Amino acid sequence: MHQDRLTPELPHLAPKYGWRQVLFLGMCFLMVATTLVMGAEVNDEAGVPKETMFTLMKKGGFVMIPLGIASILALALGTERFLSLRREKVLPTGFLDGLGHAWHADPTGQLAEDYCNESGGAAGHVFKAGIQWRYYGYEAVSQAIEDAGSRETDRMKRSLRPLSAIAAVAPLLGLLGTVYGMISAFQRTSSSGGAAKTADLATGIYEALVSTATGLTLAIPVMLLFQYLSSRVDGLIDHIDEVGTRFIVNHARLESPPVGEATEEVVEYAEPEG
Repeated sequence: MHQDRLTPELPHLAPKYGWRQVLFLGMCFLMVATTLVMGAEVNDEAGVPKETMFTLMKKGGFVMIPLGIASILALALGTERFLSLRREKVLPTGFLDGLGHAWHADPTGQLAEDYCNESGGAAGHVFKAGIQWRYYGYEAVSQAIEDAGSRETDRMKRSLRPLSAIAAVAPLLGLLGTVYGMISAFQRTSSSGGAAKTADLATGIYEALVSTATGLTLAIPVMLLFQYLSSRVDGLIDHIDEVGTRFIVNHARLESPPVGEATEEVVEYAEPEG
């Protein structure tokens, strides 16, 4: 085999923005918009100072600090996962054609491994794991691809767990802030010997409810984002499985690399970092 054979190039396509990207941006806008609604006027009576979002958040108590941190983390994690779980990122267009060409061009399979390393992403790791078993026949390749695909599925779903945790904890933090606020409001009423006005008690209660409203405002869009990204992971795994089946049928099964000297070295699949 000549050394000057051409290595198949992985197509680099410009990102395409479709309805999914628009939906994600809309969800981010919803998170911001619903937060800004909290800054709307809460009292239109003449002479009464108007509450703003920031003054309300200050009245929410100490739990507003972890809720604020959680909102920043949710936005950062959601954006990173949304960009990382694009189909072009996980399984680029033309990947199977390039892999098939590399498989047939080099009977040893080394060129196909290099192609998987070059492509990177979940698909590259999955198919490289299968190609490493090329000396044991296409059935071993198929099983290795299936096992690696299961590991990649777990890895991608684990990366979404922080979003699920934020969506679950945010309402509890908000409720905790409300409970402490209610305790404080009634404690002030009790210590005043009944001299406190009803308006003062009502003010203390509505200020205590701010933390609950903030927690729910954060949790609802984050939960929707988590469910959306989870369904995207399922779709990507189904797509990788379909491409893996086509690779076995159209390439590995038809033209397996020649069996060389048996090797006792066990090829282990290394999970990608991150």
